[in-house]
Amino acid sequence: MENVVKNGAVPGEPVKKDENSRRGNWGNQIEFVLTSVGYAVGLGNVWRFPYLCYRNGGGAFMLPYFIMLVFCGIPLFFLELSFGQFASLGCLGVWKISPMFKGVGYGMMVVSTYIGIYYNVVICIAFYYFFMSMTNVLPWTYCNNPWNTPDCSGVLGGGSNRFNVSLANTTTSLVAGVSEVVNRTKRTSPSEEYWKHYVLNISDDIGNFGEVRLPILGCLAVSWFVVFLCLIRGVKSSGKVVYFTATFPYVVLTILFIRGITLEGAVNGIKYYLTPQWHKVLDAKVWGDAASQIFYSLGCAWGGLITMASYNKFHNNCFRDSIIISITNCATSVYAGFVIFSILGFMAHNLNVPVSEVADHGPGLAFVAYPEALTLLPISPLWSLLFFFMLILLGLGTQFCLLETLVTAVVDEIGTDWIIRNKTVVTLSVAIIGFLLGVPLTTRAGIYWLLLMDNYAASFSLVVISCIMCICVMYVYGHKKYFKDVEMMLGFPPPLFFKVCWRFISPVIISFILIFTVIQYKPITYNNYVYPGWSLAIGFCMAMSSVICIPVYALYKISRSPGATFRERLKFACQPHPSWGPALQEHRIGRYASLASEDTVESRPLREKQELKEEQKGELKEEPKEEEEEEDKERRDEISLTIQGSNGSTNTKKTPIPGEWGAK
Repeated sequence: MENVVKNGAVPGEPVKKDENSRRGNWGNQIEFVLTSVGYAVGLGNVWRFPYLCYRNGGGAFMLPYFIMLVFCGIPLFFLELSFGQFASLGCLGVWKISPMFKGVGYGMMVVSTYIGIYYNVVICIAFYYFFMSMTNVLPWTYCNNPWNTPDCSGVLGGGSNRFNVSLANTTTSLVAGVSEVVNRTKRTSPSEEYWKHYVLNISDDIGNFGEVRLPILGCLAVSWFVVFLCLIRGVKSSGKVVYFTATFPYVVLTILFIRGITLEGAVNGIKYYLTPQWHKVLDAKVWGDAASQIFYSLGCAWGGLITMASYNKFHNNCFRDSIIISITNCATSVYAGFVIFSILGFMAHNLNVPVSEVADHGPGLAFVAYPEALTLLPISPLWSLLFFFMLILLGLGTQFCLLETLVTAVVDEIGTDWIIRNKTVVTLSVAIIGFLLGVPLTTRAGIYWLLLMDNYAASFSLVVISCIMCICVMYVYGHKKYFKDVEMMLGFPPPLFFKVCWRFISPVIISFILIFTVIQYKPITYNNYVYPGWSLAIGFCMAMSSVICIPVYALYKISRSPGATFRERLKFACQPHPSWGPALQEHRIGRYASLASEDTVESRPLREKQELKEEQKGELKEEPKEEEEEEDKERRDEISLTIQGSNGSTNTKKTPIPGEWGAK
């Protein structure tokens, strides 16, 4: 009763005991679900999935896509959510489950840092296009601007007489059936020239940075400022913002969809998007693309899912959440495909070319093909404003979680009362550093670096990180113990299907993705520009920088662990930290009850506990083996007397004390 009053609850209302007053929780469960949806549903749903779909057999691609969702996407999503929620710690703190693997957490931080830097640059470009759409005529409509070249030919008349000649030539070629010639002599659209020569003023080489594009730099500052304001109070403020940022893109998508399907030629675009080519289902590349898209789209191994779940209340049903969020993410991808291809079908109809020639992916779709299609719509500035506003919101939803992942990792790692009280200072510092690191991407060579980071910083490294996480939790910590942890948290054990996926199926699929990524590797290019060897070397270094954290930290941890032999040190480094388990004292039951009486996460800062652990290590190193065994036996006896009815084991092992708390 005394504890209940202390936590601010009244008798018969134990819900408030589930609050982590020191670290904070989501205001309600809707905020967590919306934030996770905003995190998982990003720019890739709009500019990557539709492209993969038509490239890999249209409607036939849906079959492997949903199979990979069921056997890999949802299980991994559930694993990360349950992992973070159980310990109420970010991507660094959760590795108390097996301290030797803390390098996985550092790898997640490195990946989130890279993505956070270039992702906000993409958002800032969307901001720029949004501001430029506030005009009567979109600036990329005609070819009569100072930045246009003689090769420019607009779709609409009135901007250049070259359009009539170009369209006549194209039509003649198509009638003659010389499609190859058309591909080679494809016109330069005003939207492409606006993108290259005005927005980016792109240089001729990745090493030729040139001057900073001041309008882009200004939009980058705006973008980081918006992200900081939304995270100024952590999940308490971002949880309120997501009510708008996570839901409004669906309103915009629906408006654009209704408008799109009413356009002439839209049906052809949707047919191209959905028409199944069943023979491609037998192609391993299609399955590899499906698995990769599920894996990258859901944001697995970025650290964001663990971080967001760590602010849940302990008994929240994260199993239900993982299914809802995963299915919503994939349904959004399919829905966005209808929107994109209805517009591209209309555009292909106006150009009198096949849909395949106007379809693109990545920045080419978002900032070239789609803006050009928007010029064909009545009241085009309105549709342009809506489209780029949608891109901004989709990007911000992901960016919130990337920044919160880094901030939470820093705060949890230091863990002092001062750093928790001044979390806003950490958020501001991370935002300023992110802005400064993004400045080179606003130069004339910035797009080259942005694509280099996009292709290498978060590619195969994510697959390696995710695979090692599965191995650590299921085989090093132990699947039986983890299943019991989940049961203690949710009130029911993980379904048998998820147990099988976690242990066998998902790691096999992840390994398949890794092999597929290596086999299908091609050096990056941007249009006709081939990246030089030195830039590719930098790309590989970025990819390896997150993976190398894992073995480096493992070796460091083993070297610092007590033990006479390497095997003893390795065994100690793999055992759970003494404070591993639920954050709040009232949740530490069963084998975690032994620690609840003497230490809790909420009552003692993490740094103090770390210092205590180091002191214990020092004492263990200095004591003779006979005294160590005697003290070990005395400690066991005290524990067995204190915790009556505990399921903790009291068998004698010659291993250091801290390992005993997670030995069962």
